[in-house]
Amino acid sequence: MTASNFDATSLVAQYRLMRRLRRFEERTEELLDAGEIRAHAHLYIGEEAVAVGVAATLVPRDVITSTHRGHGHILAKGGDPMRMFAELMGREAGYNKGRGGSMHIADLELGIFGANGIVGAGAPMACGAARMFKNRGEPYVAVPFFGDGAMNQGVLLESLNVAAVWDIPVVFVCENNRYAITSPIADMARGSLADRAAAFGLEAETADGMDVNAVNAAAARLVARARAGEGAGFLECLTYRFEAHNTALRSADPRTAAEIAHWRERDPLTIAAQRLDDTDGWGATDRADLDAEVDVEIEDAIARARACALPGAETARDHMYAQTYPGFPAGVSE
Repeated sequence: MTASNFDATSLVAQYRLMRRLRRFEERTEELLDAGEIRAHAHLYIGEEAVAVGVAATLVPRDVITSTHRGHGHILAKGGDPMRMFAELMGREAGYNKGRGGSMHIADLELGIFGANGIVGAGAPMACGAARMFKNRGEPYVAVPFFGDGAMNQGVLLESLNVAAVWDIPVVFVCENNRYAITSPIADMARGSLADRAAAFGLEAETADGMDVNAVNAAAARLVARARAGEGAGFLECLTYRFEAHNTALRSADPRTAAEIAHWRERDPLTIAAQRLDDTDGWGATDRADLDAEVDVEIEDAIARARACALPGAETARDHMYAQTYPGFPAGVSE
């Protein structure tokens, strides 16, 4: 399922895509612990409603930029789970030929201008894409995702300003999961983050980031407005990550078990599942069958990724330089 054929009114489609994101991340953590994926990853578990709700408003030519916690955004915009697992496993079939890893997956053909390990760095990239769309008179939008911690980064604030000044079709999506690594939002910012954006002159909204319908409704308004040339927007999604900041910091997570349990009561998949169970002609058995289908899909993606070749040692310097770069070193391959 890609963003282009996602039916925003379909409870089944909403649940299936969120289930795909959840299972991808669960298996990623397991593969990390087993040593099949090296380094670490920032898991998106708990925030699935944001990526799915926003992606449902986009078309293939629209652009997104992502973050260090980007697997959910990539999948929601149509990313291939096999190529993503291959990238995490360091295989040649990965999106970055196994050289970028978890935080740098990109697919320009899908409008995914890359995840980014630098906090807030995707915002100016998205502004550039939006300016391009406006200059060309094209009806597309750019959507940078970022966390609440990015709201204290100068490059993000500069991007909010330039988006308003240039009047470009960009919708900023802030995933406010209430923690910047281990620092709670109360220690990092005062007041509403959406109000900050409104002060720059952007149309700003806040949505329940645990409810895919609420996210989709707010995103649809802001994206439609930007697409029609009516100005940039800002969407703050109040959400929560169920895992530590990343898999390397699980032992340093400052949050209490009670706090995490409280938020797990508002699991976005549970909310969507309850809506499914209240739908005529749909029941728990149907949902279990759907879960099983997604599980098979993810396991198949992992198996195919495992079968892909590892890069040869002789290619270690490949893809480090662009051939168009002035003074491109002789003898160094692309």
